[in-house]
Formats: sequence, C-alpha cells, structure tokens
Amino acid sequence: MGEPQMKKYDIETWMPSRNNYGETMSNSIMGNFQTRRLNIKYRKKDGKTEYCYSLNNTALASPRILVAIWENYQQKDGSILIPKVLQSLTGFTSIK
Repeated sequence: MGEPQMKKYDIETWMPSRNNYGETMSNSIMGNFQTRRLNIKYRKKDGKTEYCYSLNNTALASPRILVAIWENYQQKDGSILIPKVLQSLTGFTSIK
C-alpha cells in the first residue's frame, strides 16, 4: 500500500502461468492527501470548511486482465475463446 492510501482493496484474478492469483483491479481510499494538493473542500453545517476525502480506482488494468483471459480461455489448438459476457462487446467469439 502506497504512503497516501488509508485503505486499499485489491481484486485478483486467477493466472494459470503463475499458479496463483494476480491483481487486476484496485480501489483505494486516499483520505485528504489528493484534495489538500488540489484545494478541494466542503463546508459543514456549522460553517467550518474541511478537505474532502477522495477515492482512487484502477477500473481494469488492461494488460493484466488480458493475460488472465488468454490463460484461462486458451484452447489446445492455441485459439482463445472470448468469455460469453464479453462477446457482445468484442463482436467476436474467439481469437485464432
């Protein structure tokens, strides 16, 4: 966990070549580290201003998730099946 992060949640995906899970996404509560630098504040009911807390998110680390998809969906002939949930987004069902 990096120095400014108060709390971090990692989402890991099975990667067969590692025989282990690898981080593919993460979410961090940054506290007011970033907002102090950006001077982002809010006003409380009592009139006092304080710095906001911010969140940092890696929605999808593209290279890492691609490795996980390739490794988990590769067929004996070397082709890669596209997971059903992604087929409508890619427009194809396999990579040959």
